[in-house]
Amino acid sequence: MEKIKTMEKRRGLRFIQMIIMCVIGIGLNVFCSFVASSLSWKVYLDSVGTVLVAVFGGYIPGVITGISTNLFTGLLIDDTSYFYGSLNVMIAIVSAYYARKHMLRKPLGILVFILSLAAIGGILGSAIGWCINGAVKVEIGNGDLFSAEHWGEFFHSIVADCYRDLIDKTITVIIAAIPYNLLPTELRRRFRYRGWQQRALSREEKDEMLKVETRKTSLRTKIVLLLVVTSFLISAVATAISVSLYRRNSVNEKKRFAQETAAIAAAVVDPDLVDDILILGRWLDDYKHMEGLLYDIMDTSPDIEYVYVYKIEKDGCHVVFDLDTESTKGMNPGEVVEFEDAFDDVLPALLAGEEIDPIVSDDMFGWLMTVYHPIKDKYGDTVAYACVDISMKQLTANNIIFLTKMISLYLGFLLFVLVLGWWFAEYSITFPVNSMARAAGSFAFRSGEGEELDESVEHLKALDIHTGDEVENLYHTLLKMSTDSVQYVEELEVKNDTILKMQMALIMVLADMVEGRDEDTGDHIKKTAAYTKIIMEGMRKKGYYADQLTDAFINDVFHSAPLHDIGKIGISDTILNKPGKLTDEEFAEMKKHTLIGEQIINNVMANVPESGYLTEARNLAACHHEKWNGKGYPRGLSGEDIPLSARIMAVADVFDALISKRVYKPPFSIDKALSIIQEDAGSHFDPLVADAFLSEKEEVLKVAEAFGADVDKLLK
Repeated sequence: MEKIKTMEKRRGLRFIQMIIMCVIGIGLNVFCSFVASSLSWKVYLDSVGTVLVAVFGGYIPGVITGISTNLFTGLLIDDTSYFYGSLNVMIAIVSAYYARKHMLRKPLGILVFILSLAAIGGILGSAIGWCINGAVKVEIGNGDLFSAEHWGEFFHSIVADCYRDLIDKTITVIIAAIPYNLLPTELRRRFRYRGWQQRALSREEKDEMLKVETRKTSLRTKIVLLLVVTSFLISAVATAISVSLYRRNSVNEKKRFAQETAAIAAAVVDPDLVDDILILGRWLDDYKHMEGLLYDIMDTSPDIEYVYVYKIEKDGCHVVFDLDTESTKGMNPGEVVEFEDAFDDVLPALLAGEEIDPIVSDDMFGWLMTVYHPIKDKYGDTVAYACVDISMKQLTANNIIFLTKMISLYLGFLLFVLVLGWWFAEYSITFPVNSMARAAGSFAFRSGEGEELDESVEHLKALDIHTGDEVENLYHTLLKMSTDSVQYVEELEVKNDTILKMQMALIMVLADMVEGRDEDTGDHIKKTAAYTKIIMEGMRKKGYYADQLTDAFINDVFHSAPLHDIGKIGISDTILNKPGKLTDEEFAEMKKHTLIGEQIINNVMANVPESGYLTEARNLAACHHEKWNGKGYPRGLSGEDIPLSARIMAVADVFDALISKRVYKPPFSIDKALSIIQEDAGSHFDPLVADAFLSEKEEVLKVAEAFGADVDKLLK
């Protein structure tokens, strides 16, 4: 518990250090931008802090600094800063990536770094700025947002901004590169915020963890995809709703303005003079005065496209006032204007002198909202309508501006969420889970040696995962399970070792009982077992039968070798200890010991079917008198049809019999015995087995001498 508290405290201190770094970065961005603006420099220097924090602190501090800078300046200085937050986040991501790849240590890397940042600020920044600022001028100018002229202006602004940003980002990168290259690597690492919730991994270990393959999609990718899709959907829905509400509010605002303007225009016109104006026109004394007031109304806003007064009759709109504009010449009083198709639905209401809703039309006069306000006489009858046309073309520009702002704003937060989600998935899930999987895999594939198992548990303990959630619970469960498993395996090994020792002791007792009935054999079973091991090690050195000579095979043959003559327990003492040569009948009886031994071990294997050493014991007992040329007994097997263990025992058995004293012969010299082995290689013995035995003469002599043989005498 104390260790966990210490870890939590360190993590808290690292978080505080990261926040301080971000605050300093935000301050640098604001200060450098203020200095550059105050001195009228042709650079921005508004991302110096972002680049420095990202280079030294990594992705998370970098993107926090980037987006927080724009939120801060947007709140207190210029609200358009909100919409450039995505650029600062991109700059932070690129800066952290290039720092991780050590690009700031190479001149070419610094150049690529500068060009990358300049492209973000120049191209994307120019596009956002042009959409926000240029769309208004384009729409007001001629209403064609996508004309070749304005595309040319757009590309010209990109080139100009890229040039300015190239200078700006060159200064910024140099400011970051100088301390990066001057500070020692160890000191730089102290600034990096990684958020480890376990033992910190080396770069090689991190790369290995991130390359772990999964059957389908990794959990990290799923989490990030979920965050991206969710954030995108929320952003898209929020943007669509915002744009729709903005458009509706804009239209309503236009409508309100148009109705108020039309009401003012209606108040200017004297209803009692409408009919006189239709007859006398401009010759009427009060005409100029009222026309001047209407012009004043039209000049109050650039959105007011036309102001006119019509008297509605069945044959059309009779002109009372029609003001000249830059694009059209007004009509004379008394002239008749035919009804447009847009008025079909409201014509009955107009003829009845009623109020109508605003009419939106898009014809030769442009995209307009038309408002008709009735001019009533003293009896309350409508004698004419004051009409105002409000231009709607700026609505498109405003919508583009608003949509651009929303997309840029949400893009910044989307990138921030993406980086934060990726970072969280790596340090809270991917690294801990893959570290546990790697440690568990290493544990599972070890050979089972006690020390190696303990090392596996220590390696698992050293991960020190402290995420504080279900991942940590899984870690502690896995650690407990591994510790308990190792303890169980160690206890099992002790018991197995005891059983093995008891087993070998029983084998030796049984073999000694059999051997004790043969007065001449002495330590035959022990010596032949030792010789088999020498032969097998010699064969392994030479690469003979490499696919069969596994550690398990060698161990099984060595431990089962003492049972090769177990069948002699069924042979009478008279035959076993006969001092002279056996008769044919006696020899036939003696040969039965191979089959008797095979049957004895078969009976044991019926109760212990999956025992490797018993399988080899049966092979040894049954086949150690078979010959390579097929002239042995009991079955006359030849070549590799004879089990390898029996071919090995054949050499060991014959050699020990040759150099040992028997009631029917004196011991042969070792050289004589070795020469017999060599002569019979390829007939009696497997030539490869014989060759391996002969090549290990020094080891053979050591065994013979260890069991009391007079080696010097035997060598003469």
